[in-house]
Amino acid sequence: MIKIMHRNLHLGYGYTALAFFGITSLWVIFLQQRGLSLVQIGLCESLFHLTSLLSEVPSGILADRFGDKPVLIAGRVAAICHALIMLTAHSFWWFALGFVLQAWAYNLQSGTIEALLYDTLADHQATDKFAVVTKNMNLTIELADTIGVLLAGWFIHGYLALTYWLYAAAAVLAMIVILALREPQHAKATVATTNSIWQITRAAAHWLHQLPQLRRLMLFHAAFSAIGTTYYYYFQSVMTSHGFSGPLISGILVMTAILNVGGVQLTPWLQKQVSQLKLLITLTLLLTISLTSAFWVNIGWLVASYLAVNVLQAVIEPLLSNYYNRLIPSGQRATLLSVASMLFSVVMILMFPIIGWLIERSNFTTVFGVLGCGLGLLLLIGFIFKKHYQH
Repeated sequence: MIKIMHRNLHLGYGYTALAFFGITSLWVIFLQQRGLSLVQIGLCESLFHLTSLLSEVPSGILADRFGDKPVLIAGRVAAICHALIMLTAHSFWWFALGFVLQAWAYNLQSGTIEALLYDTLADHQATDKFAVVTKNMNLTIELADTIGVLLAGWFIHGYLALTYWLYAAAAVLAMIVILALREPQHAKATVATTNSIWQITRAAAHWLHQLPQLRRLMLFHAAFSAIGTTYYYYFQSVMTSHGFSGPLISGILVMTAILNVGGVQLTPWLQKQVSQLKLLITLTLLLTISLTSAFWVNIGWLVASYLAVNVLQAVIEPLLSNYYNRLIPSGQRATLLSVASMLFSVVMILMFPIIGWLIERSNFTTVFGVLGCGLGLLLLIGFIFKKHYQH
């Protein structure tokens, strides 16, 4: 039985590496090369998140109702279709359709592989190891994403289409890995055979209502991740406008990978040493400093801020994943994790195209510097209110 658990975990890590292979991470540059403006690129990303908003919770319900493996396979099929459209599209609307398919590919795996591995541990009364599993998964994501982006950096001048062929190949391999996974028996089998989709939805809504801490964590996660993700992607426009070469981009990404891996490795230690509230406040303060430093309008400072924002993103993901899974009951795990992703999508639908529009009319440094000031103001107001209610 222990052998089956370890086999599932290793296969889960393998799937994670293939699904999060970051070979298409330079998609902003790719779309710019295909003639799209930052506003159109922002609208594509907004459409991605609108689709995700509408599909995220249903995808989690499907996983809770029919099992994780069929849903993961469907996600990889959508990923392949996305790659084919990106390779053949020549108009904004075709690219928009490609982003719809990419959203489905993301939705169908979001929270599903984590739920499968958690229930694998639950089958063997080993859920106390989930923090380590989460760390390993996020380390795998960082490495796979970085290797992919490093390769993409070398293809940046005229060969980025090749990255989508590699992305499709990774999706095919991921489907083979999924077929080798064993569906856990813990709770999921009972839920799947006795609960309807409506019952699962009602149960998830009940737990969300009963757990205000979970709601607050999800809202915080959505805002924090949206800011970091927007910074990450629009920084690609900074690299192109400053004429960064492929090797230079790859060098920056190597440094990013090293720091991100260190951040992921540090997360379990931080979680033990610092209380949840203090840790989240500290991470928000560091994000504020990173954003406001953009006002220096120095390319060296901007690269340093880019590295810092990426590290904070690397730390926050396993941290919040562990907090979530401590609170969420097994039968609603995939559904409630999908709710967290849905909230992220809500913020991104509004933020991404607006930020792109503002950058085109102003510049990157001003937009994100002002955003950092706004975040700092929110922190100050929160601190004042906390002091007021303590007295």
